[in-house]
This record gives sequence, structure tokens and C-alpha cells, in this order.
Amino acid sequence: MSNKLVWPAPTSDVLDRGEESAFQKGSAYVDGKIIPIEEAKVPLLDWGFLRSDACQDTVSVWDGSFFRLTDHLDRFERSVQRLRMDTAPVTRSDIHRIVHKLVAVCGFRDAYVQIIMTRGRPPIGSRDLRLCSNSFQAFCVPYMWIANPEKQEIGMAVHVSRRVRIPPQSVDPLVKHYHWLDFEMGLFEAYENGADTVVLTDLDGNITEGPGFNVFAVIDGVLRTPSFGMLDGMTRRTVMELCNELNLDVTQETISLERLLIASEIFLTTTAGGIIPVSSVNGTGIGFGSVGEQTRRIHRSYWDKRSSGWYGEPVAYAQKALLEP
Repeated sequence: MSNKLVWPAPTSDVLDRGEESAFQKGSAYVDGKIIPIEEAKVPLLDWGFLRSDACQDTVSVWDGSFFRLTDHLDRFERSVQRLRMDTAPVTRSDIHRIVHKLVAVCGFRDAYVQIIMTRGRPPIGSRDLRLCSNSFQAFCVPYMWIANPEKQEIGMAVHVSRRVRIPPQSVDPLVKHYHWLDFEMGLFEAYENGADTVVLTDLDGNITEGPGFNVFAVIDGVLRTPSFGMLDGMTRRTVMELCNELNLDVTQETISLERLLIASEIFLTTTAGGIIPVSSVNGTGIGFGSVGEQTRRIHRSYWDKRSSGWYGEPVAYAQKALLEP
């Protein structure tokens, strides 16, 4: 079996739109209107900006179809509820319609769509968050990769930092939030050590997650993934389902850095790229210098099933002329 990773045959980046569009770089939903992405602004006094008091969910579109849109909307609702954002200005059906229009107006076949709820702002002079009116925004840009296909062929170099991920006792990791300063500082550390990205540990030194991805590792022949202190990523969930179909055992458990370093295979899971192989951790090579068998099987199954329409919802491109939600 070839060690090469395989993606679906490429499609056109955009639908045939004729003349150049104002939405060629993307679109945004702000203040109840759909506008070109480069015109989108964040209100200075919104606590989503001032205090990172916000939640989000990111949905991918591939070959003209959303992936697991219903599940993403479910998770977004959970985040909103856990943050006690009770004055949301949009309903679930509104959000469903908005994300379709954001993609449709751009005409993108492959896209990255983020939906965002912020706390909003209280009256000037007050710090009572109960007086805030929540605000909803969203945007659509061309599909984004944590590692493009060329990089995935050789694998990513990962740096595991001793910097601790914000503990669940402080901020619920099941809320997809913007508390990323620990990741950001960890990324500087990774770059300074010649790595591509970073993974953070918990208070006990166990692996949690990285900026926008979960971690899987084959250790002693068994596929393992952290069980605590990280987001229940949508691609992580998908991999668990694929393993069941492929008759691959997968275990959720605590994984120390020392155990991660003896892994024969490691891969990352993310909406921004799917299944991404790792070639080294803290300078230690992983496996035999090529994509491992389990990683390759899961990668192939993931993209084959997405290409076939699994969990897909076709974008309503007929809405592209309807700019008002």
C-alpha cells in the first residue's frame, strides 16, 4: 500500500460568477447585514473584544457541502448556554440561513465558516454583564489548512510546551472559546525551537490540545487520545466514528509527554485540514519517517466519506443574490 496521502480530486475554488465580485476574498455577517469580509469591524466596547467573552464554532465546506453542520450548531448552542448568553439576537434557524448565504454570496466550493457570539457591552460606566445585549457575527473565507497537503506529506513538527493549558476548573474546555494567549505564547516557543505548532499540557503534565486541533497517538499498537482538558473537537468525534467502522481500537486516556515520545504514529485532527500527520515531537522523530498505517487508513476514510457526501449538507447557492438575511 502506498504511503502517499490521498485527497478527493480538486474542484473549482469558486462557482462561475462572471464579473469580479466584491466578495471574492470572503463575506461577513455584522449588524444584521452581509458585507465583504474586508469591511467587517469589531465594536471596540464589545466584551468579546475587551475580555475574550465570546464563543465560536467553525464549519467547513468541501466540494459545495457543509460538513456536520447540524452537529456544529448543536455545539454552538451548548457553548452559548454554558456562557449564559441569554439575549442572543438570532435563532438557530437564523444562523442556519446566514451561513448558507455567506458561502453562497462568495460562491466558494471549499470554505471555512465561523459563527461567533459575543457578550456585547453594558452601558458605559457599568461592569454588570447582566446588562449586556449579546451580539452575533459570522464570516466565510476560502478553506483554511493548518498544514497544506504538501506539508502533510512530510508531517508536522510539534513542540510540546510545559506551558499549562487554561485548566477546566477555570474555563470550561467544552466551550469553544477565544482564550488563546497560552496557545499564542506557546506558538512563539514552538517557532523558536524549529517546530510548526505547539501542544500544551495540563497541570499534571499530560497532553491536552493545540491551537485548533486535538491529538491522537498510536502507543504500544493502540490508538489513544487525551480524555481530559480539551475541546471535544468535531474532527476528533469523526475519527472516533471512523475507527469503529474500520475496526480500529481507540482509547481515551491521559497521555504524558514521555509516553507521547514513544508513539509510532501521531496525528492531529482539525476542521482546518482533517487528519494531519506528525513527523516529530520536541525534535524526536516519530515512526519510520513516513505516514503510519493507521493514520493513512483514517485519513483516506475521512476524505473518501466526505467526498461521498457523508454528513454533508449542500450549500444553497441559489441564495447568492439575496444579501439580506
